[in-house]
Amino acid sequence: MNESPLVLQTVFQIGPVPITQAVLTTWVIMAVLAVGARLLTRKLSLEAGSAQTVLELVVTTIDAQIEQTMQRPATQFRTLIGTLFIFILAANWSSLVPNVEPPTARLETDAALAVIVFAATIWFGVRENGPLGYLKTFAEPSIVMAPLNLIEQITRTFSLMVRLFGNVMSGVFVVGIVLSLAGLLVPIPLMALDLLTGAVQAYIFAILATVFIGAAVSEGTPKTGKETD
Repeated sequence: MNESPLVLQTVFQIGPVPITQAVLTTWVIMAVLAVGARLLTRKLSLEAGSAQTVLELVVTTIDAQIEQTMQRPATQFRTLIGTLFIFILAANWSSLVPNVEPPTARLETDAALAVIVFAATIWFGVRENGPLGYLKTFAEPSIVMAPLNLIEQITRTFSLMVRLFGNVMSGVFVVGIVLSLAGLLVPIPLMALDLLTGAVQAYIFAILATVFIGAAVSEGTPKTGKETD
């Protein structure tokens, strides 16, 4: 990462639209994940092989985390939260590929992900409570709090973007600097740490998205998926 992360590097253009390196890398990651998902799910069976076992473990873990956080069935949130987690994880780990800069080290990518969470929060909140019911949540516990609650909705989206951008970008900088100064083998422990950091940041982003969406739907009728006495 030799230039400022705020500078957009254009690879080519589609008409008047410039395609940056981050966008191109994002497309490649999306294509790899889509093909991988297709290959993993096209021959599911009751007697799971090793690949299906790993896939089921990932899905079960994501579902358990969603249900534990939201106290609701995970089915309607699994696609969004699971996709966010897996994409960000893959994007963060793409830094280990030579000459590839992770798209999450670019502000525009993290802003897009944060906007997705912001839009999803509104979507699920309105779907659960209705437009008026969702708007009423901003007036709790008092109408006086409405401006502050609205500002909170915006600032926490901004914090999602900045947290992911700062942590991933700093990791890329550190590994790049050490690699340029110390040679090829010395940064290996830092690259292993980068793997861990990438996984942690993907988890944090996904769990915060779960918390934000859970807060938006919490005013509706609880749906735990289990009958209560």
